[in-house]
Amino acid sequence: MRATHFVFVLVWFLGVYLPTYFCVNVTYDHRALLIDGKRKVFISGSIHYPRSTPQMWPDLIQKSKDGGVDVIETYVFWNLHEPVQGQYHFQGRRDLVGFVKAVAAAGLYVHLRIGPYACAEWNYGGFPLWLHFIPGIQFRTDNEPFKAEMKRFTNKIVQMMKKENLYASQGGPIILSQIENEYGNIDRDYGPAAKTYIDWAASMATSLQTGVPWVMCQQADAPDPIINTCNSFYCDQFTPNSDNKPKMFTENWSGWFLAFGGATPYRPVEDLAFSVARFFQRGGTFNNYYMYHGGTNFGRTSGGPFISTSYDYDSPIDEYGIIRQPKWGHLKELHKAIKLCEEALIATDPNITSPGPNIEIATYKTGDVCAAFLANIDTSDANVTFDGNSYYLPGWSVSTLPDCKNVVFNTAKINSASTISSFTAESLKEVDSLDGSSSGWSWISEPVGISKNDAFSKPGLLEQINTTADKSDYLWYSLSINVEDNVGAQTVLHIESLGHALHAFINGKRAGSGAGNSGNASVNVDIPITLVVGNNTIDLLSLTVGLQNYGAFFDTRGAGITGPVTLKGLKNGSTIDLSSQTWTYQVGFKGDGLGLVSGRVGQWNSQSTLPTNQPLTWYKTNFAAPSGTNPVAIDFTGMGKGEAWVNGQSIGRYWPTYAAPSSGCTDSCDYRGPYDSGKCLKNCGKPSQTLYHVPRSWLKPDNNTLVLFEESGGDPTKISIATKQIESVCSHVSESHPPPVSMWNLDTESGTEVGPVLSLECPSPNQVITSIKFASYGTPQGTCGNFNHGRCSSNGALSIVQKACIGSSSCSIGVSINTFGNPCRGVTKSLAVEAACT
Repeated sequence: MRATHFVFVLVWFLGVYLPTYFCVNVTYDHRALLIDGKRKVFISGSIHYPRSTPQMWPDLIQKSKDGGVDVIETYVFWNLHEPVQGQYHFQGRRDLVGFVKAVAAAGLYVHLRIGPYACAEWNYGGFPLWLHFIPGIQFRTDNEPFKAEMKRFTNKIVQMMKKENLYASQGGPIILSQIENEYGNIDRDYGPAAKTYIDWAASMATSLQTGVPWVMCQQADAPDPIINTCNSFYCDQFTPNSDNKPKMFTENWSGWFLAFGGATPYRPVEDLAFSVARFFQRGGTFNNYYMYHGGTNFGRTSGGPFISTSYDYDSPIDEYGIIRQPKWGHLKELHKAIKLCEEALIATDPNITSPGPNIEIATYKTGDVCAAFLANIDTSDANVTFDGNSYYLPGWSVSTLPDCKNVVFNTAKINSASTISSFTAESLKEVDSLDGSSSGWSWISEPVGISKNDAFSKPGLLEQINTTADKSDYLWYSLSINVEDNVGAQTVLHIESLGHALHAFINGKRAGSGAGNSGNASVNVDIPITLVVGNNTIDLLSLTVGLQNYGAFFDTRGAGITGPVTLKGLKNGSTIDLSSQTWTYQVGFKGDGLGLVSGRVGQWNSQSTLPTNQPLTWYKTNFAAPSGTNPVAIDFTGMGKGEAWVNGQSIGRYWPTYAAPSSGCTDSCDYRGPYDSGKCLKNCGKPSQTLYHVPRSWLKPDNNTLVLFEESGGDPTKISIATKQIESVCSHVSESHPPPVSMWNLDTESGTEVGPVLSLECPSPNQVITSIKFASYGTPQGTCGNFNHGRCSSNGALSIVQKACIGSSSCSIGVSINTFGNPCRGVTKSLAVEAACT
């Protein structure tokens, strides 16, 4: 089998595919997915191919594999591939086939979630906007125009995969496909047509003859043979709708998404591990992390509205492709522990007992093989007796016993290292500019109001999405009014908008702005203005920040200034309603049509003083890439709101001025007890996002072009560039921790007792440990970067650790009095270490 695996990988890299040699039969029964008739336990992780780059894919996939992942799960994004009806794109970040082949090259499987509705905090849920304009269409219901388009695109993707022999039935890596997505959450809103639609979708999908099972998540009435699956923070209580279907967790949320104007959510790894262990304890055999790598919402792909450009999701692999510790490492240990139980897990159903309040024991036993999970669902610690032995269970934890006797892993006890990462900022290293700009920046002012030949006039206020077809975030509403002698000193322009934000200009000067938020996108503002006698121009710039991606009838949610728009407080106290007057409209900006985003064209000005804090300004500079290979970000502190392009590639919307509320965060978050998206928050009172990922593959060593469209006003000279690196590697392991899972066989086969071990490893293979910043054995306290010795500490701890670790890329030290002596008797001691790698 190892030789076959080697050939399998080799032919992928050579670009040669020999499907007849590797075909497998994927089926399922009530316990698990079966590969060629053999039940398997699967650990899966979501990576969305367009949220990273093809150059990043192999490393992300390998790090997933190294973390114990068997399957890579991804959505297919319809609007990415067919932005114009009948015009398909599958290049670059859109290279779906290339991504699937990259997963296969690493020897992993694929779960292809075709949908084609994705949600995923992706613009319009992944639907192309042109779909909205098909006559008579209604999304996601028993509607013939919609079903015809959905079937056409689903078939397009399936046939593309078949042509490349990518289904497991052809020898490829795809073992699962998904049709629809979380429809069961909202199907009641669609009435009786929802059931006929779901039955049709199931029938349509299975008729495509992929040779692998199809799933529907959150769909309790999914018809046979479709497997219904669970998405949540916890799915241990989930039960499939048939005894013939396995229990599958298609989205175990590793964190939560970030919204502009919100604090940063995170999920403690102890709770995430608890959720996974509980799922396997109660009969699950397929767990997928959503996300395993979240990535970046490049361009205008973020949905919401108000979803940030970063889609980090507190994933085990962060937005920049760096392993997040201890989340990645602790889950890796959990995956090893679960795989040690696989033989028992797949053979039988669990025998579940509850020997005490909030204590649950699940035993899997077949012949001489036995595995057990001991769960404490309370927030307080407990001692549990199982099979004649006593076990200590921390609150909100699960212990795994692969032999029904010895604990190999506890979800609350972290053996893996933790890391501190940081960004090193430097000013943009400007290179010589051909235009002779002294500041390094040149600019073009975007005209206020109507400036394009394709502008048009209509009576009344138009809904924005129907007007722009999402070709741009921006829509101008322009009106000229004549004021004779009734100009009031306290005239107020009142504007009501469906959202998401707006700017008002009076006679070419900005008078005020307003923005909604992720909870309520609508904008209602009263802006004091000054009118002049005679003709006045009112220009209203309405903008979207990602289209709705979730909810019943989300495709009908409008945006833009729908009114009323009124002038209040005129000289005689009267109010004028401007809503029904004839407005002139312009989609986007003059600069859009000039191709300014490349920086290579346009009348860029560099000869006079750089305008700062001015709305509607295009900026351009050339810069050198930071040296080295560390991931790169641009810090947009000093800017207002807009979009940025590096060498013509959009790195997304930036909005560093939208800060999170000042309250709601905690310095430390207790993992014990049920988690929700608002439980653990950080960065309150700070901008939601200041750093924006620039993939290394988009950069040249020098002469890179950065173009900004600044919408509200900022100072581009304050922008800096930053690289991300690991600052410290830490670990804190106590005498009560189980040994590393990898030592399980050594322990059981030799008969000698193996104790807890502290291990450190540099984040990059070419690094070594160069210094020990802290080492203490006894009762050390604190967290990585902030350890202290506590009330007792071994005098020799630092020298012992230095001798074991310095000069090596990794080191392991036994945590016991045999190594460090006994500085304080009668207490459980631990070892805490912080190291630096270079």
